[in-house]
Amino acid sequence: MSNYFYPEGGLPPQTQLLTDRAVVKEAYTVIPKGVLRDIVTSNLPGWTNTRAWIIARPIAGFATTFSQLIVEVAPGGGSRKPEAEAGVEGVIFLTKGKLDLSLDGEIHHLEEGGYAYLAAGADWSVKNDSDGIASFQWVRKAYEPLEGYTAKSFVTRDQDVEPRPMPGTNGAWATTRFVDPDDLAHDMHVNIVTFQPGASIPFAETHVMEHGLFVLEGKAVYRLNDDWVEVEAGDFMWLRAFCPQACYAGGPGNFRYLLYKDVNRQIRLT
Repeated sequence: MSNYFYPEGGLPPQTQLLTDRAVVKEAYTVIPKGVLRDIVTSNLPGWTNTRAWIIARPIAGFATTFSQLIVEVAPGGGSRKPEAEAGVEGVIFLTKGKLDLSLDGEIHHLEEGGYAYLAAGADWSVKNDSDGIASFQWVRKAYEPLEGYTAKSFVTRDQDVEPRPMPGTNGAWATTRFVDPDDLAHDMHVNIVTFQPGASIPFAETHVMEHGLFVLEGKAVYRLNDDWVEVEAGDFMWLRAFCPQACYAGGPGNFRYLLYKDVNRQIRLT
C-alpha cells in the first residue's frame, strides 16, 4: 500500500454532518481531504480517462504564482500534450500506481515516489499502461527566465534523495531537496518536508515565499497566521506571502508534506 495519500473520490452519506475543516481566509486556505469528492473534479483538455482536483490556481485572494492539481489517470489514460503553455514549468510527483513519462524522447517508468521536474518548453507526455489507477500531484508555474541560467528537466525518486536535516534538530526536522537551493536556474522549489513525532518548527516563519502544502503522510497541528489548525494526510494548505507559520508533529508516525515555494528572483516593481 502507498505511504502517500491519494484521494479516492466518492460521496459521503446523506446522514453525515456538514461541519468540516475547510476554511478560506485572507492569509491562508485549508482544503481538507474530505472535500476531494467526485462532484468537485475537473476534466482536463487533451487528457483521456482522467480527472483532476484543482486545489490551487491564481485568483484574487488565493494563489498568485502557481497552480496545483491532483490528477487521477485510469488504465489506458493519459495525454500526448499535457502542458499547453510553452512558458510553464512543472513538477509531477506520483503518489499511487505507475505512470509512463516520455520526456524529451526518453521513457521513464514512474512508480510511487517518482518525481519529475519538467522545464518550460520540454516535450513530455504521460500514459497509464498499468491495470490500476495512477494518481499524482502536478504543480505548475510560469517560468521566469534569468540571463545566464537555464533550468533543465530531470527525473528522480523520493526514495533516492537523502533528506537534509535542519541545523540543531538531530534529523527530527528534515527536507528532501530535489534541486540545489543555490541554483538560480530554478525559480521554484517543490520539496518534501518530514517531521518525526514530537518535532516542530520552533518559531513563526514569516517570509516572502508563497506556499502550497499537500500533506502526504501523518498528522500535525499547524500554525496558520494566528490560528492553530489540525491537519492530516490528504489536506492541502495555501499560505500567502508573509503568512506566519509553524507546526508541531504529534505522531504516532512521521508527518510529511509536499511543499511548493517561489524562490530566487528579484521582486518586480514595474
